[in-house]
Amino acid sequence: MDKVLYIATSGAKELMLAQVNNANNLANANTVGFRGDQTFYQALQLSGEGHSSRAYVGTRGEGANFSPGNMMTTGRDLDVAIQGEGWFSVQGADGTEAYTRAGDLRVTPAGMLVNAAGHPFIGNGGGPITLPPFAKIEIGGDGTISVIPSGQDATTLTVVDRIKMVKPDNNLIGKGADGLFRTKDGAEVAAEAGVRLVSGALESSNVNVIESMVKSMELARRFELQVKVMEQAKILDESSASIMKMG
Repeated sequence: MDKVLYIATSGAKELMLAQVNNANNLANANTVGFRGDQTFYQALQLSGEGHSSRAYVGTRGEGANFSPGNMMTTGRDLDVAIQGEGWFSVQGADGTEAYTRAGDLRVTPAGMLVNAAGHPFIGNGGGPITLPPFAKIEIGGDGTISVIPSGQDATTLTVVDRIKMVKPDNNLIGKGADGLFRTKDGAEVAAEAGVRLVSGALESSNVNVIESMVKSMELARRFELQVKVMEQAKILDESSASIMKMG
């Protein structure tokens, strides 16, 4: 009976992990620029002495769904979205350069340009972007930030910095626990002049709520099936023990 239990418990464990990932996707269905998590599994033979008669489910790998979200027009000067492929460069909490699609920008009291998650946007100079007090701000399609300084007229539009935008190969980046993407080797990606943004718009999460809810129910049913197999194994084991006692 241990073979049946081993197969069922390994399957139940991986289904629980898949349910956790799916629940996280659902929780971030309204998070700007969110990329859904994906987990891949495969059947593996248990290695050891004798014949490999037992198989179990193992995690083959984890990744992200890189399909784009929908473009939402907001008309807000500080809302920006990547047009097509590409990423905004931000500074993570650990001080390293990371990448995101979330362009819901804010200006801190100190003048630092951050998104709603609090990640400072990086300029082409390699450091966080800091803005002077301004009366109006404009962000061009190439990421150039121009402002009219406070107390000045409209003819004094001044270029302050340019948002660093990159376009790495999706196979070379991965998502961290903080939801930001980084290169797998830890290297910084050079700015890509061809990446364009749209001002006055945001990119929605790419999570399909209906598909995720259906998947949640499907995973729950599969988990119940594994539990039933374990219960059946227990019944068969008790029956075998009863027969042995009769003998």
